[in-house]
Amino acid sequence: MAVNVEVPLSGGEVTEGVVRVGETVRRPYGAHSPAVHGLLRYLEGVGFEGAPRVLGVDERGREVLSWVPGETPQRPLPGFAVTEEALRGVALLLRRYHEAVVSYEAPQGAPWDMAASRLDGEPELIGHCDVTPENVVFRGGVPVGLIDFDLARPTTRMYDVVTTLRHWAPIADPGDRDWRLCQVDVGRRVRLFCDAYGLDRDGRREVLPAARVRFERSYEAMRARAENEGGAWARIWRSGAGTRIRRAQDWLESNWDELDARLV
Repeated sequence: MAVNVEVPLSGGEVTEGVVRVGETVRRPYGAHSPAVHGLLRYLEGVGFEGAPRVLGVDERGREVLSWVPGETPQRPLPGFAVTEEALRGVALLLRRYHEAVVSYEAPQGAPWDMAASRLDGEPELIGHCDVTPENVVFRGGVPVGLIDFDLARPTTRMYDVVTTLRHWAPIADPGDRDWRLCQVDVGRRVRLFCDAYGLDRDGRREVLPAARVRFERSYEAMRARAENEGGAWARIWRSGAGTRIRRAQDWLESNWDELDARLV
């Protein structure tokens, strides 16, 4: 690939204008970029291999990150991304990230994107907060890296866990799931994820209540962003994001007892 050829990258719903140039990725520089760059430099310093490296800013004012080689699943999801092995791998990757970042002391006043939803309680670490299939890099069918840290912010481990389960279990109405996941045993997949991540019994009891809170706050946060920021957020909202969240809430409540029995 020629160094000066820009190849548009798809997958992200919010950040537009992301391109690959050689072995780098160029992204619009935003208000939150200094905070994200500090996080990525910390991860590089502690030897966490599963994240891009910050390489600077180009002549057009775009942030320059290293290209993380591999494949990011796009929808409809490929078969390798929906296996139980992939699910366990995502849980292990998230746990490795949390263990790597838990000692990071972000600068006071770091400009994180704090308009998104959150759980109650004191932040424990800087979460990725957007571990969707499009943001996980696979090599040889194994999850090896996380990309797109735009929504990273101070939060709890549990927020990252339930957000990831929302997409990977998935905790969603069957009609809104990828076709390969329409008929899966979600309770089993939630349990497998929690086993792989290493949640203890007390942690498992928090999963469903945290998911309930996360759904409600996600609905309100996305609606507010659509109204106040417009752009991609408004487009996502118009596409039915709020309705999908409400259906997922209803599905969670209808299947609560079965999911709880699997977890604890």
